[in-house]
Amino acid sequence: MADYGMYHALGQGENIDPNDPKRTTQPAPPQFQPPVAANPYQQQQGMGYGQSPQLPQGQQQYYGGPSPMGAPGPSPAQAPGYGPPQGQGGHFPAQPSPAIGDDGGLAAQMGGMSLGADAHHGTARRKKKDRHAYHQVEATGSSQAFNGLPPAGTSATAFLNADPSVTPGSPFVGGPMTPQMSQFPAAVNPQFSPMPASPAEFAARSGHMDHLPAAPTMVHASGQNKVAPDEMPSVPLSRDSVQQYFLTNIYPTFERLIPPPATASFVAFDQGNSSPKFARLTMNNLPATAEGLKSTGLPLGLLLQPLAPLQAGELAVPVLDFGDQGPPRCHRCRAYINPFMMFRSGGNKFVCNLCNYANDTPPEYFCATSPQGVRVDRDQRPELTRGTVEFVVPKEYWTKEPVGMRYLFVIDVTQESFNKGYLESFCDGILGALYGADENEEKDENGETKRRIPPGAKVGFVTFDKEVHFYNASPALEQAQMMIMPDIEDPFVPLSEGLFVDPYESRAVIASLLTRLPQMFSNIKNPEPALLSTLNSAVAALEKTGGKIFCSISALSTWGPGRLFMRDDGKHPGGEPDKKLFSTDHPAWRKLAEKMVSLGVGVDFFMAAPSGGYLDVATVGYVSSTTGGETFYYPNFIAPRDNTKLSLEIKHAVTRETGYQALMKARCSNGLQISAYHGNFIQHTFGADLEIGVIDADKALGVTFGYDGKLDSKLDAHFQAALLYTTASGQRRVRCINVIAGVSDSAKDSLKFVDQDAVYAIMAKEASTKLATTSSTLKDIRLSLTEKTIDVLAAYRKSYLSQAHPPSQLVMPERLKEFSMYMLAMVKCRAFKGGSETTDRRVHEMRMIRSMGALELSLYLYPRMIAIHNLQPEEGFPDETTGGHLKMPPTIRTSFSLVEPGGVYLVDNGQQCLLWFHAQTSPNLIQDLFGEDKASLKDLDAYTSTLPVLQTHLNAQVRNIVEFLRTMRGSKGLTIQLARQGIDGAEYEFARMLVEDRNNEAQSYVDWLVHIHKQVQFELAGHRKREDTSDSSSSLTSTFAGLRTPYW
Repeated sequence: MADYGMYHALGQGENIDPNDPKRTTQPAPPQFQPPVAANPYQQQQGMGYGQSPQLPQGQQQYYGGPSPMGAPGPSPAQAPGYGPPQGQGGHFPAQPSPAIGDDGGLAAQMGGMSLGADAHHGTARRKKKDRHAYHQVEATGSSQAFNGLPPAGTSATAFLNADPSVTPGSPFVGGPMTPQMSQFPAAVNPQFSPMPASPAEFAARSGHMDHLPAAPTMVHASGQNKVAPDEMPSVPLSRDSVQQYFLTNIYPTFERLIPPPATASFVAFDQGNSSPKFARLTMNNLPATAEGLKSTGLPLGLLLQPLAPLQAGELAVPVLDFGDQGPPRCHRCRAYINPFMMFRSGGNKFVCNLCNYANDTPPEYFCATSPQGVRVDRDQRPELTRGTVEFVVPKEYWTKEPVGMRYLFVIDVTQESFNKGYLESFCDGILGALYGADENEEKDENGETKRRIPPGAKVGFVTFDKEVHFYNASPALEQAQMMIMPDIEDPFVPLSEGLFVDPYESRAVIASLLTRLPQMFSNIKNPEPALLSTLNSAVAALEKTGGKIFCSISALSTWGPGRLFMRDDGKHPGGEPDKKLFSTDHPAWRKLAEKMVSLGVGVDFFMAAPSGGYLDVATVGYVSSTTGGETFYYPNFIAPRDNTKLSLEIKHAVTRETGYQALMKARCSNGLQISAYHGNFIQHTFGADLEIGVIDADKALGVTFGYDGKLDSKLDAHFQAALLYTTASGQRRVRCINVIAGVSDSAKDSLKFVDQDAVYAIMAKEASTKLATTSSTLKDIRLSLTEKTIDVLAAYRKSYLSQAHPPSQLVMPERLKEFSMYMLAMVKCRAFKGGSETTDRRVHEMRMIRSMGALELSLYLYPRMIAIHNLQPEEGFPDETTGGHLKMPPTIRTSFSLVEPGGVYLVDNGQQCLLWFHAQTSPNLIQDLFGEDKASLKDLDAYTSTLPVLQTHLNAQVRNIVEFLRTMRGSKGLTIQLARQGIDGAEYEFARMLVEDRNNEAQSYVDWLVHIHKQVQFELAGHRKREDTSDSSSSLTSTFAGLRTPYW
């Protein structure tokens, strides 16, 4: 308890329980008044970065900044710093508090909906107690059609995020509207500014305070109180507060039952329960019955990322070799030995924790037990103490002789690829990935350059246009020999020796080949590629060994067998594209994918669309998604801008931990059964193992479970996932991941142990699978996501509240506070959103969701946003108090209402990272970031992808922050793209990323909460009409959810 006690004594302020519904005062947040460094730069008239230089004297400098003592005179002199002058503490300028009936407020919107118990009485009956504080509240502002303009009657403000109720003396009223200014919709809601959490709030919301009761979160919906910003659950606050704790503490996997948020950087200590990096359960305490689970509205699922990368400080996964006998397994259910198997009869028998069968201990594995039944050698045996282990397996687990991985680089040399500079970029990327692009590469003990790919692995090279060219890169040759295979109807491999070589023995030959390729094909310009024939011959080359193909492509494959056509002309009469465009009907491509999986081959595609053209990702990407590979998609490839990103992604794809010829199976306790798998694989019959061509560190799968009986609440529930694969160095192994969960008779207890990240990840994977394999349309998917959100909150309201709350409050479970925001983000993401979106991008992101891990999905749905102009001097540098971890600035909510005039923001969603500049950014800030010669936004190069290395404090801070973000993301490379207000098209992408606002054909966060609350009310009153009827139409289909349509 002592260590928790410290939390409560952290800051000032009254010790009031933030979850106490009866509290009348707000706990005082610790005042955040950072020391401001002396001004290191000679700025214009001593202004700060964020200030706009054009304001006349005597006017308030910042929108929303309080005038001293309410007078409209000039603000007091501020210490010159980076950002605009701060109000009374807090991260953002203080906001004016609008009047009670102000249009945008959540109070007004919910109050005006007459959601109370006697809504249908109208105004006829008025209870006595109402008359003291009754207001006629009109609900306005949220219902009118969005046309990019503020509500009628609003004075034209130059900044659309300015609040119309601001006093007339402020500088930004009545300015002319220019097209640059109207890029973003009017903010419907009052501005929200996150507050630093008080210690008690901090403790109550973070996952590591297990002993605190999980009190619900209330959003006040009507009455006189305006919605306080900190009552709207904030994703950035929940991420940052927990992160602070894990900078100085480890996460013990068995003692703590609730994993940290997926975006937190933490060191897990494996105590026999697998680390959340490998496996996350949606509930770490299961209801004992199917009815109990149904009453929560949540899915029971397991999110698995079997080869997830580990962090510095974590123990490597132990590799164990049991010789020819192989690892001990249960004879009945074939589960592998794990820490939760019990030894009996003095060690002669071990009882399986999944099926309770008592097995004889193999004689070579026997060891005596202590009187308590614990093996004497338990602590020396990793398989009995660690949740994630690897077993080297004997010959009966082999399908073919395991060899080092074969990496085959298949390079598109068509005219489009050459013209765009893509061919040269791709060759440079491969060189950088294999040998390192710079001289100061890491060296090993002997001074040799460190190998990027494991010993035993070999590489080969193939190029293609309408013919396929193989290269003999044997080290005995002076330069590579090219063999042309012209017969694309019946492809074969013209080389027996020399196609696959050790990249370090043949370094000179390979380097000269890759540097010469662009010149070799500069004159032979064939516009049409024959991709299917090339892939068939590449598979023939890998037939005996298995391996991985890295293929670049920059034009629609319109030549030879399996040629593709322009299927998507961009005209969709019903507003949404035809379902046929989301998958492939081409039998040759389907056959290729299945053949690749059966041979243990997978492919990563690097697809660069010519000036945004159509590449039929649905067909080509089908091969990579089915085989377990990945598609890197560049919708508008521009060599100077995207080269760095392409190189980073090729390097990551080649060097990340990868296995091939994989089989996967999940097992669970008696009383549970597997209902479906979601991810990229082939499953021939329901219940069979999943077959995966290649699997790498960034891929994750979802498994959902159902009940086939009642669980015993005195026992725990166990899950085990086993992945049989060949490592890149050529060893056949099984990786075992063991997870344990408690069982309780009351589902209310289960809600205290919900893992929010796993819940929405499983729902996203289910939605993506449903879109690809059933007849559901995009609209059905969006409706079902909305209905699921309502179900979860209504179920909680109905069954699990310990005290009564007024009907006007939306009550959320403590562990699912941000769940509504993530679900809204899911409805807005490119894969599922309404409105027009190219099918290539839609299908690409839909498949990506199916294979994403928790960290990447969390960022994809809710990006990180950092205010660069407000950095404190110590941020972006190592912090001594946390043992040298980088001190990160707080992230802010993604809403345009928080964007300050003159501000610069870094927004990263794990796929791309934008640096957004307000039109009035201070020239000093631009010079500090990009160099003395860049005085205005127009001087910056539009194709900038990295920051220059300068000797300024701000430049060092931002480069450090970017480097840190690079370590905390999935498979995509991090490069910066500029989005300057009114200059770059990328600012539309910036607007898309602000998921709390009204955009992407969906509501704002406030409107969404209002809508959810209204539906929850209807559900409680029994008036709700379910809109996703397809879900519950047949209990039969849900029972056999795992059966894919073609095989059923």
